[in-house]
Amino acid sequence: MERVERGYTQHIVEKIKGEINKVIVEQEEMLAFCMTGLLCGGHVLLEGVPGLAKTLMIRALAKTMNVDFKRIQFTPDLMPSDVTGTKIYNMQTREFELKKGPIFTNFLLADEINRTPPKTQAGLLEAMEEQAVTIDGENIPLLSPYMVFATQNPIEYEGTYPLPEALLDRFLMKITIDYPSAQAEKEVLEKYHKGFNSIDLNTSGIEVVCSSEDILKCRKEIEEVQVDQSIFDYIIQIVRETRNYSSIEVGSSPRGSIALLQSAKAYAVINGRDYVIPEDIKTVAFPVLRHRISLRPELTIEGIKEDKVIDNILMQIKVPR
Repeated sequence: MERVERGYTQHIVEKIKGEINKVIVEQEEMLAFCMTGLLCGGHVLLEGVPGLAKTLMIRALAKTMNVDFKRIQFTPDLMPSDVTGTKIYNMQTREFELKKGPIFTNFLLADEINRTPPKTQAGLLEAMEEQAVTIDGENIPLLSPYMVFATQNPIEYEGTYPLPEALLDRFLMKITIDYPSAQAEKEVLEKYHKGFNSIDLNTSGIEVVCSSEDILKCRKEIEEVQVDQSIFDYIIQIVRETRNYSSIEVGSSPRGSIALLQSAKAYAVINGRDYVIPEDIKTVAFPVLRHRISLRPELTIEGIKEDKVIDNILMQIKVPR
């Protein structure tokens, strides 16, 4: 692939943001991190109460790129084959034919992923790691770009199945979404008062501003981002501290180090730089690490969150200059 002109990715991201902001109000951080995940080729876990425009944002993102989008509502009775697909015997041809599941798409929304049993959750593992699905011994590649967006409600535990560590670690980022401000909520009301319909995005005015090929070109620009040796050392210190910190029972694996590096490179490019600075690492550390550490039970009982512990770690480690 040819060398990508500097600033190409930032230009594409700004165009996408401009279109999505037609329907989304005050969710800049969620959108920025989702774009970071997309540019890294990673997957994103969105955690927030219902009604915070998580699904709307993902649908709008798919529309700006004109890529295929599918949604799965995860339920306790969902089977792995309902996600991946299966082979069905055709009586006329007397052969087994592949009936593809919704996992065969560009953007997959796994809605309320913690409402389905672990065996069904595990149906996503191969797709998220290998970008392929094996059905009856046949390995079938997925579309490119391929990205899983999963949502879960942080306050509901009845009838849910916590995600296993192996699946959590497959997500590049875990983004927590809070309630909007009063002004933002007023803007939402005004949009709906004027006839906005979140179900029918065809009336939203969102236009296609890029393609799958553009995103793949953006990823090429990210590969060329410069990273100083001091930044590598900084990442290693942060991740290793999660394994030694007294408040943490289980720290991040090397996959967390890789996720920090890749996310920081994408975040730098989004902000118009071809090199990573420590502030990039500090910004992406929270969504990258919050689901990769397990706090000691006594801290959880006291209401201490992962972000507070990550913040303490960042404050302790000397920032390279």
